[in-house]
Amino acid sequence: MVRKGIPHHFRGIMWQLLCDAHNSPEKDQFAEYIKSTSACEKVIRRDIARTYPEHDMFKEKDGVGQESLFNVMKAYSLHDREVGYCQGSGFIVGLLLMLQMPEEEAFAVFVKIMKDYRMRDMFKPTMAELGLCMYQLENLVQELMPDLHNHFNSQSFHTSMYASSWFLTLFTTALALPTACRIIDVFLSEGMDIIFKVALALLTMGKDNLLQLDMEGMLKFFQKELPVKADADPEALMNLAYNIKFNTKRMQKLKKEYTVMKTKEQEDMVELRRLRQENRLLRQRVELLEAESSELAHRLVRGQVSRAEEEETTFAVQRELQALRMTHLQTTHQLEVAQEEIKNLSMIIEQNHNSCQSSLDEITAKKEQLTQKEEMLACLQDELFKVRLREAENDALIRDLRAKIQDLEQDKKTLRESTVDNSVAHLQEELIAVKLREAEANLSLKDLRQRVTELSSQWQSYLQEHRQEQAPGPDSTPKKLGLFWDSKSGDIQRLEDEVKTSKLKELEALMELKELKLKVMELETQVQVSSNQVRRQDEDNKRLAEALEVSESKIKEMAAKCREHLHKYSDLESKMKDELMMARIRDAESSQLIAELTQKISRLELKNSEMAAEGELRSHIDDSEKVRELQEKMGELKAEIMRLEAGKRRGLERAGSVDTESEHEETSDLHLRLDT
Repeated sequence: MVRKGIPHHFRGIMWQLLCDAHNSPEKDQFAEYIKSTSACEKVIRRDIARTYPEHDMFKEKDGVGQESLFNVMKAYSLHDREVGYCQGSGFIVGLLLMLQMPEEEAFAVFVKIMKDYRMRDMFKPTMAELGLCMYQLENLVQELMPDLHNHFNSQSFHTSMYASSWFLTLFTTALALPTACRIIDVFLSEGMDIIFKVALALLTMGKDNLLQLDMEGMLKFFQKELPVKADADPEALMNLAYNIKFNTKRMQKLKKEYTVMKTKEQEDMVELRRLRQENRLLRQRVELLEAESSELAHRLVRGQVSRAEEEETTFAVQRELQALRMTHLQTTHQLEVAQEEIKNLSMIIEQNHNSCQSSLDEITAKKEQLTQKEEMLACLQDELFKVRLREAENDALIRDLRAKIQDLEQDKKTLRESTVDNSVAHLQEELIAVKLREAEANLSLKDLRQRVTELSSQWQSYLQEHRQEQAPGPDSTPKKLGLFWDSKSGDIQRLEDEVKTSKLKELEALMELKELKLKVMELETQVQVSSNQVRRQDEDNKRLAEALEVSESKIKEMAAKCREHLHKYSDLESKMKDELMMARIRDAESSQLIAELTQKISRLELKNSEMAAEGELRSHIDDSEKVRELQEKMGELKAEIMRLEAGKRRGLERAGSVDTESEHEETSDLHLRLDT
């Protein structure tokens, strides 16, 4: 009977029997909950208008249906404070109230549904049960309809995008109310399994259409076309749901997998929070290290400046020492020349005494010199190879430095475009840069002078060696050896010339390298100066921006205060106007009272005069003249009374006109004050 559908007029009783809510103790607690106040009342009031807005029972604002729905939702928020109130639960309670259930019975049935049918876990703040249902439904779709599951994945169409409302509201928002009632009939009898089966049945009915749609089309299909298709034949939908079978053990296994996955995600979140905390600490440490490095850079610049000044003084001392060394070298060279002349004279004397011995000695000496020259030739060749290698390295270094110079000049051009007004800091930085360049230039000049002196000394020694090689031999054998020696010495001389030229080229390359290094250092100092200027400019801009923000906040505060004072002023003016009106009303009432009193007095006087006249008439009936006088007096008194009444009316009219004029004056004064 439940699967075929409970008759509508029996549903209210049958649902209570199916969920065992007819003898529920919650019915007695409902009256106490209604008298209490809940923290969720404002949210419930706000969402009531969105619950079945087109149904006649809940259409009227603050009507009977909305009040009943409010009472049940408020009672449950007090009954289960952990869950409190959730928006989707209002549709289930509204459906219970549509079955003509009293409020306490609807409350008892709703408590049973939340407690015994896994709905309470779905409405908890974590919504862990809803995530589990989405995971189980997704795996069921993957097993039963793999092509549809693949299509959902290709379109990034998650299960929660279409099925979350099915589980939270039990299809009351997705399908028509008769179809939803059929589903809840079986839900109260069989539990949550029917929700999975109906969901799979709906997907089966719309499978062919869904496979042809993209994400937006599928969303529209689930919202409009699929409910119409299901409501057209609810019996076919329910039969299709009854025919769907799935294993309960598989569902339990999916539940375990989901819990394991969630625990792992929670552990990952804890680890992620720890890593973020460590990252924040590391960033703070990096900021501290950057501050220390900037301080060290300032110290390094100051140290370089002081070191340059010290090198200037040492360079002056070294220049004097170099002059003394030059004089010492000149004297030692002259001494060596004299010793060589003495040796030449002694050799000539020895040759005259023993020519044969000298020729043999000369031959052996020539052989030794020949071997020495060959060794020297090999050494010179090695040195020539090394010099050429150094020259190639210097050329490569020069090319790199030129490229670096171009880059630095480009940076310099870009940095020069941004000018800074801080002239004092600019002059200090330029002074530091000039001192650094001067120190580097002095060092390079000192090195070049040392190399020039070394080359000059080598050249002098080379000339001295060529002067010694001018002694002709007496016989033919020394001549042949001399010719052989001349050819060897020519090769050696050529190699030495190449070595000298290569050294000179090396010296030129070194000079160019020093100039390039000096230029690089100059450009680096300029880049550093420009970067410092840009940094100071950024700091000034930040400071100005902060000042601008502070001023804007002050302006906003002053505007708010001004508006507040204007409101207070308008309130005071309205109060003063009300008090003035009340005072004028009191004045008019007092003047009216005075007029009434004067009229009463005049009436009393008239009555008194009438009584006196009657007494006189009784005593003097015969005196006709007195009667006429009294009659005239009575006429005068009546005229006086009429005059007083007319004056009273004119006073009241004048008071009314004065009030209207005062009101006009007050409004004009108010307009003038507002204009000022």
